[in-house]
Amino acid sequence: MSRVVLTGAGGSLGTDVLPALLAAGHEVVAVDLAPPAAADGVLPVRADVRDLDQMRAACRGADALLHLAGIPLEAEPDDLWDVNIRGTQVALEAARLAGIRRAVLASSIHAVGFHPVPAGVVGTGGPSRPDDAPGPGNAPAPLTPVEDDIPPRPNTFYGVSKVALEALGHLYADRFGMEVVLMRIASRQAEPTSRRHLQTWLSPADAGRLVVSALAAPVDGCITVWGVSANVDRYVADTGASSLGFVPTDDAGAYREAVESRGVEDDPSVGWLHLLGGEFCSPHPPRMIGTNPYREA
Repeated sequence: MSRVVLTGAGGSLGTDVLPALLAAGHEVVAVDLAPPAAADGVLPVRADVRDLDQMRAACRGADALLHLAGIPLEAEPDDLWDVNIRGTQVALEAARLAGIRRAVLASSIHAVGFHPVPAGVVGTGGPSRPDDAPGPGNAPAPLTPVEDDIPPRPNTFYGVSKVALEALGHLYADRFGMEVVLMRIASRQAEPTSRRHLQTWLSPADAGRLVVSALAAPVDGCITVWGVSANVDRYVADTGASSLGFVPTDDAGAYREAVESRGVEDDPSVGWLHLLGGEFCSPHPPRMIGTNPYREA
């Protein structure tokens, strides 16, 4: 059994992955401003990820850090810098001071959101694969998947905060010898609700499988992996995630009929399918609403 410090444990992503952590035999220190209730294998800790003393206490005696806490959508830049960037640095520093070597950090597709979707992906509204560039046997040329470690190209201030999170992960790996996994989570939803999700969905169950693999697999330095389910329309590489032993099993294609039955006027992703970040690349991306957003990644 290992002890995992889970920040953002009260958020929806933390709630999704907690059962998988327990099923894998981990003891979970569930850190949040409003942590879940105590249960077998769950030690709730009320703490702010921006408070080094509180985080050091939470990390004492732990084996790994799973950092999911943060503002999960576009918000005021000052808030994003304070929570997502400062909170990540404090969590990593607390883990380092506690002797923790493995850190798994929730990044986002929005760190690279203005990169284009590969040409030829169905339904993007972007360029199609050239007719004069057939693959073997006159089949259409295969898509070139989006690699795990494409360089930053954020589409929001939230995306900028995730670029900084990734930079901090590299710093703590290179300077302090930590083993860091950066999960570029695409669209983690209970189920797909837009045409873009048919390509980018990460199911709750697959999110659990991903974090369990990221905590257990051998890691050298800092690596970046996509967090995407086994969607038939996925266009991102599985190289990094496969190296962890992550095998997604869910497919957004099972929801295609329901998704495509929605009128295009009710689907915010329509018109933005040619960019990785979809509608988050628009002039008015989805934003946090409310005053207590500091939970999930």
